[in-house]
Amino acid sequence: MEFKDYYKILGVERGASADELKRAYRKLARQYHPDVSKAADAEARFKEMKEAYEVLKDPEKRAAYDQYGKDWQSGQDFRPPPGDARGFGNRDSGFGERVDPGEFSEFFEAMFGRARGGGDPRAHAGRGAFRAAGQPIDARIRIPLTDAYHGATRQLSLDIPRLGDDGRMRTERRSLNVKIPRGVTAGQRIRLEGQGAPGIGGGAAGDLFLQVEFEPHPVFRAQGRDIHVRLPIAPWEAALGRTVQAPTLGGWVELKIPTGPAGRKSLRLKGRGLPGKVAGDQFVELEVVVPSASGAARSLYEQLEKDSSIDVRADIKDLVK
Repeated sequence: MEFKDYYKILGVERGASADELKRAYRKLARQYHPDVSKAADAEARFKEMKEAYEVLKDPEKRAAYDQYGKDWQSGQDFRPPPGDARGFGNRDSGFGERVDPGEFSEFFEAMFGRARGGGDPRAHAGRGAFRAAGQPIDARIRIPLTDAYHGATRQLSLDIPRLGDDGRMRTERRSLNVKIPRGVTAGQRIRLEGQGAPGIGGGAAGDLFLQVEFEPHPVFRAQGRDIHVRLPIAPWEAALGRTVQAPTLGGWVELKIPTGPAGRKSLRLKGRGLPGKVAGDQFVELEVVVPSASGAARSLYEQLEKDSSIDVRADIKDLVK
């Protein structure tokens, strides 16, 4: 079915006030009332603008229309929203006419449903007849990497939509306490139930989804659940295969440096990454740091140069002609 742009039908802007809507409706009603107008399409135009005003004059129906129709243009194929839509029944159109549900378009009935049940037709009228859950909201949250390892609770301030008395969506600043689950990874979403956009007509509020980003850490870098760290070591620690202290998110641990680590650029610490059903690993990238040589240290380096028979560039000599 085609989407109906009720604002365009009434000739008003989307932010029009209730008084502006009423004035526009009354003007069109006088112009296209079948008893007055001689235009061939007067009856169709009158029915169309009456339907538009029926929706836009009611704050909750207007909010529902705005929520589900914000990405559509007049004439586009429209898919009705899922959820609990309840009919409105017969009611006063606001200009002295009674509106029969059969006069509503297919678009209107897809959005708001048909009248149900018997009895007094006014029983279905008024605000709250349409009920729909609020839409989910997506936002981002930047957290320290240590929060992801240990778990934490952080206070977050966000602009959250709310429904104003005039049926228009507003934003209000809200502070939320967000529980950071232990082992959360970058890109993962934290769901806060009922903290999204408000529902309409008593419908449940939507959920708030916070996509996790990590603040840069001066030592650690996360890749999924795995953690990478560069560890400076001294030349003698590399040559002699010493045991050194290495940092992890859970604290310092002892790490045995294999002799001659040039052939192994990184060492794996199993299960030392971010926790989870299967914990990540930590990869320690060894970086040999050569201190400045002076005095006695320089003499030792010179003696090592004389005594050593190792050619450290042997591996590449056959590769370069």
